[in-house]
Amino acid sequence: MKKILMQLFLLLAEGAEDRRIPVGGQAVIEGVLMKGPAQWGLSVRKPDGMIETETWSNRPWTSAMPWKLPVIRGVVTMIEMMTVGFRALDRSAQIAVGEEEKITAKEMFITAAVAILAVVGLFIALPLWLSDLAVRAWGIGPLGKNILEGCARGIVFIAYVAGIGMWSEIRRVFSYHGAEHKTINAYEAGAEMTVAGIRNYSRIHPRCGTSFLLIVVAVSIVVFSLAGHGSILWRIGSRIVLLPLVMGISYEIIKGASCAGVLGRVLMAPAMSFQYITTREPDESQIEVALASLEAALGKKLGPASEAAE
Repeated sequence: MKKILMQLFLLLAEGAEDRRIPVGGQAVIEGVLMKGPAQWGLSVRKPDGMIETETWSNRPWTSAMPWKLPVIRGVVTMIEMMTVGFRALDRSAQIAVGEEEKITAKEMFITAAVAILAVVGLFIALPLWLSDLAVRAWGIGPLGKNILEGCARGIVFIAYVAGIGMWSEIRRVFSYHGAEHKTINAYEAGAEMTVAGIRNYSRIHPRCGTSFLLIVVAVSIVVFSLAGHGSILWRIGSRIVLLPLVMGISYEIIKGASCAGVLGRVLMAPAMSFQYITTREPDESQIEVALASLEAALGKKLGPASEAAE
C-alpha cells in the first residue's frame, strides 16, 4: 500500500532542458531515481550504509509519432513514469531491506487496481459527492458547482498528502524528494556538484509532479464542465474519460511555464508552494544518494562526493 501512495503522489515531471540535457527524477524507498538522456539511474542506500546503483536504457515513449504530439505526450509521459516508477520502487525496496523477493505479476495487477480505485474514489467520486451536498444546501448554480468540485478535489488531495506525510517512512521519502530537487537545481545552475554545494540549493523545483497534480485540479474545473450534468454514474464516468485530456493540457502548462523564465515561475508559484509539504530538507547522506543517481543517469562523474558511491 505504501508503494501505491508514493507512486500516486510523488510522480516527478520529466526533466526540462538545461545544459541542453534533459534530467528529471523521482524519490523512491531510501533512494532516488533519475532520468538522463540515454538511461535511467537508480541509487539506493543499503542496510550496511553503502550506495547501490543500477542503470537501464531510456528510450522515451514520446520519441515517436503520434506519442510526441502536444497534449498526447503528457498522457504518455505520465504512464511511462508510472511504469518506470513502479519498477524503481520495487527494486529500491529490495535493496533497502536487503531482500531479493520480487513483486509478482498478480501483485502488480492488484497494486494497479487499488491505485485506480483510490484515484476514482478519492479524487473523482468524493469531490462530486461533496459538491452535490453543497448544491443541495446552498442552491449553487452549475458554474459554482464546478468550482466547488475543483476546490474540494484540491482540498482532498492536499489533506491526503499531508496525512501520509505523518508516516515516518513517507517523511524519509519526502526527504529524498528534497535531495532530488536540490541536486537537479544545482546541476541546472552549473554549480559545483558536491554535497556541500548541492545543500545550498532549493528543494523546490518548477517541474515537480506534485505541482503538476495541482495544475490538474485547476484544469479539471474547466474541462469537466464540458461533460454537462446527469446522474452520478454519468459524471464519474465522464470525468474518468476526460482525465487524460486534463493531464495532457496540464502537462503543456507545466512545460510552457518551465520555459518562460521568471514569468513562468511567478505563474507557477502557488502550485510550487505545495512542494513545502511533499519535500523535506535532506541530510548529507540523502544528497549523496541523489548525486550518485544523477551521475548514473548521465553516465559520468560530476563531483568529489560521487567517490563514496558504490
